[in-house]
Amino acid sequence: MKVKMNVQTAYHGELLRAGKEYEIDEETAKRWIASKLAEEVQEISEDE
Repeated sequence: MKVKMNVQTAYHGELLRAGKEYEIDEETAKRWIASKLAEEVQEISEDE
């Protein structure tokens, strides 16, 4: 799942910076979104 970080954090030894987008596993993404650490990035389909 793609998320945009609201805060800076470390994840699996990688530094994730606030304001940037990252691909992370769905379970972690949902926890972060619920905790306001990140927000979901809505991907636009190019098929339409």
